[in-house]
Amino acid sequence: MPSPSPSVIPSEPDLAVRDQSRKRGLLIVDDEEGPRQSLRILFKDEFDLVIASSGAEALELVRQRPVDAAILDIKMPGMSGIDLLGQLKQMDAAVEVIMLTAYETVETARQALRLGACDYLTKPFDLPTVRNAVARAMQRRAFTEQVRATDERLKALQDAVEDHRLREEIIRNRGEIYSSILHDINGPLTIISSFVSMINSQLSSLKSLDPSSTQEFKERLEAVDRYATNCVNLTHRYLSFLRQGGSEPQGVSVNQTLRDTFELLRVHPLARANRIEIVPLPNDAPAKINGTDLIQILLNLSVNALQATSAPHLVEISAWLCSVPLEETLFQDGPTDRFIRHPEFKLQQATIAVQVRDTGPGMAPEVVQQLFHSYFTSKPPPEGTGLGLSIVKRLVMSAQSALTMHTEPSVGTAFVLYLPLKINGGLARGLTA
Repeated sequence: MPSPSPSVIPSEPDLAVRDQSRKRGLLIVDDEEGPRQSLRILFKDEFDLVIASSGAEALELVRQRPVDAAILDIKMPGMSGIDLLGQLKQMDAAVEVIMLTAYETVETARQALRLGACDYLTKPFDLPTVRNAVARAMQRRAFTEQVRATDERLKALQDAVEDHRLREEIIRNRGEIYSSILHDINGPLTIISSFVSMINSQLSSLKSLDPSSTQEFKERLEAVDRYATNCVNLTHRYLSFLRQGGSEPQGVSVNQTLRDTFELLRVHPLARANRIEIVPLPNDAPAKINGTDLIQILLNLSVNALQATSAPHLVEISAWLCSVPLEETLFQDGPTDRFIRHPEFKLQQATIAVQVRDTGPGMAPEVVQQLFHSYFTSKPPPEGTGLGLSIVKRLVMSAQSALTMHTEPSVGTAFVLYLPLKINGGLARGLTA
């Protein structure tokens, strides 16, 4: 598995170089020429200065040249320094602001600090005090940026770890699919082997073929041919699914996928104590999704349904052609409902619904709330990894489709997958059931 790209997660040295590559921006706003010039002379060699004589002018300049810190006079004609402070914080919450005033009052100081000012100085100011205040403000700004960058790195790392785990789980699940394929093929091959052994045994014991023996051999050879054809068809079907993995999804047969899923579930240990049924489309239709992805979605949902309770229960997989347009109310979260929907999924397009329903006890509200959260599971280890529904979510979004869940206590849970219908190489629109 390839490791995350270093460009996605910058290292600490990268951050340090980036911080030192530019001058920090300092905004100076005062309606009096004297203080403006004093501050300009004091900081012109140290910072990239943006100087304004009013709040309105300052806002216009900062929109073009963002700054890291600001020195604002409180009492100015028009927009006051307090009002300007609020506007600057709306533009950049991390900007550090030092307030200046010749009319110090407790209330203005409180108001400035409440709005996010980092310091409060009185006029006339002495230069060392202002320099120290600006130095502290710039240090806070640098620290804020470092914290933000570290947080972004951690989030990128978490995303990379989650992506890695999801990919591993997908590979593991597909390995289970391959094992099931081998199981499916092994059955017909065993029958073929038995028939061939019987034919060879009889041929070796016969000196001549009579009509009855000829007919028996013919029937057994037809059986061999039939089971061999089943193996070939099964292999071709799965290989065609796998070839679609990285390309534009072809139209996959919904009914065939339901049958394949049923065959895979039929050998699952939990299937012995429960009943699994499929209700295919009256007339088969193609859905726009990769075949292996659809099987994986249905397998994950079905295995979850089988695990809903230890008591014998029904798991039903059914499909139908939806009436269009779909109702927006289908896709709403609530105490008993959750949904996933890709932004490109259109309510007006012809859609096939595939439902996985169980007659288990239903889900508790606290489970519903966290249903699609990564690593959340209501099952004890090692039964639950918390990745099954995360994988389902990922595959649903990859297929630009939608998924809803509705649960009722003592009735059961139903997941409905909504897939675009694909006809003649394109998406069908405007069809009704």
